[in-house]
Amino acid sequence: MVVMQKRSFLVLGIILLLVAGVAYPRSKKKGSGGSTAGAPFDYYLLTLSWAPDFCAGPTGDKDPRECGTGRHIGFVVHGLWPQNNKAKGPENCGSASPVSASIIALMLNYIPTESLIQHEWKAHGTCSGLSVDDYFANVRKAKDSLKIPDAFTSMTKETSESAGQIEQQFAAANPSFVKTAFRATCTNGKLQEARICLSKNLSPIACTASAGECTSPSMTILPPK
Repeated sequence: MVVMQKRSFLVLGIILLLVAGVAYPRSKKKGSGGSTAGAPFDYYLLTLSWAPDFCAGPTGDKDPRECGTGRHIGFVVHGLWPQNNKAKGPENCGSASPVSASIIALMLNYIPTESLIQHEWKAHGTCSGLSVDDYFANVRKAKDSLKIPDAFTSMTKETSESAGQIEQQFAAANPSFVKTAFRATCTNGKLQEARICLSKNLSPIACTASAGECTSPSMTILPPK
């Protein structure tokens, strides 16, 4: 009789544990700011826009923080883009809540305007599968790991170089990176962007053809204002 009672209590205890497990499932740990569903992609492109080219163009928001005379702004972070090996990466992967003021305050040292920060989260961050906090932490980590070549930080006059020459300068300034992790793009014969290929854990990797590259023999590099 005692044995049967013990068995009954044991069975009852197991049932209660099972019920508790259904009623109170373990929550998955997420970064603050809300995670997104994301989309499949192969690697990241850290994309740096050459501000003098953007500021000289006929369109776009010419915010004085980026384009003002005397600011001497060169490369600025355009974004950290999910990219595919053989094609352009995914974009706009779901609804995006506005980026908080606290994150914007951190990011203005990297991305020059609030509107671009909001755009990059909506267009590219939502495809990363990361929370907004973690995505922008990755943007900062990726940029902080990179050294801009001295030729671009001290430029005072217009010059002309090929994509290969620009990429070699980035490789020389960042000897721990694989030499093929860099790409230079152009628009209308002028330097537009430097792109750095990074794995999902932000390690430098060789770029694929989908990262893009200027095919002109040389491109004009406008000096910072």
